[in-house]
Amino acid sequence: MRFKKLLFLFFILNGHQTCFSQNTIDTFLTPSDSLNKKRQNTVVISEAALASGILVGLNQLWYADYPKSDFHFINDNSEWLQMDKLGHSFSSYHLGRLSAEMLQWSGASKKNQLIYGAGLGFAFLTAVEVMDGYSSEWGASSGDIIANASGTALYVSQELIWKEQRITPKFSFHTTQYANQRPEVLGSSFTEQILKDYNGQTYWLSVNLYSFAKDSKMPKWLNLALGYGAEGMITGNRENNMSFLSQNPQRFRQFYLSFDVDLTKINTKSHFLKTLFSVLNTVKIPAPTIEMAHFNDVKLHLIYF
Repeated sequence: MRFKKLLFLFFILNGHQTCFSQNTIDTFLTPSDSLNKKRQNTVVISEAALASGILVGLNQLWYADYPKSDFHFINDNSEWLQMDKLGHSFSSYHLGRLSAEMLQWSGASKKNQLIYGAGLGFAFLTAVEVMDGYSSEWGASSGDIIANASGTALYVSQELIWKEQRITPKFSFHTTQYANQRPEVLGSSFTEQILKDYNGQTYWLSVNLYSFAKDSKMPKWLNLALGYGAEGMITGNRENNMSFLSQNPQRFRQFYLSFDVDLTKINTKSHFLKTLFSVLNTVKIPAPTIEMAHFNDVKLHLIYF
């Protein structure tokens, strides 16, 4: 309550400035009706610079400490009960989606949005895969490349078939006991654990119900979400887990059914809110959830995230 009062006073004291600022931002974020070359160049240059900077940084901070090798592939498809593959697909989808939306903002054609925008996620993650392939510590993974392609294909195919996104990959995370058992691999801080601890990650396919029944009276934002997770993983491989049997007795998969919200379907004229909702729509909202583990153990969660 005190926070709401302070927020209210802030808007009162900064009324005209806030309105002007919001109107300016909203005007800036409004997509162009036709190709705006200045905007398009800004998008292309910004994305190229950001992607290049990240790749250079990865090379210096991650790969430089390990010897190089001839380009080679590895088969890691059985590791982490495929949670890492879902992460690749999720990342490829949303990198491509957000890039395509940025090109839409510049007024680029739908064709260019799909080719150059949606393809960015696949291109960037494949470049990382190539760097893995030249490192003796790792190697390029065909499974990762297929997962990258599947994420891009999910976005592009929906645009071509339905001209909208009816099925959206989403992510949620909760902390687990396993990170404390092996923090150097699964993360020693909350931020690291979000990225590294596959035991606490859940990947979802969030399906917008109204999109498949547009004559119905159901809310346009209501989604049904199907989730996948896994637990009991101290290492990637089952064989490597033998040395951790006292700490890690069992690895198992989890399947989830829950409700969700498609934030992009919330009706608003504010382009600032539309942009914010588009970014936040990568995350599954906490909601009542049915979990099934071991294919026969059913649990009910009042709120699951």
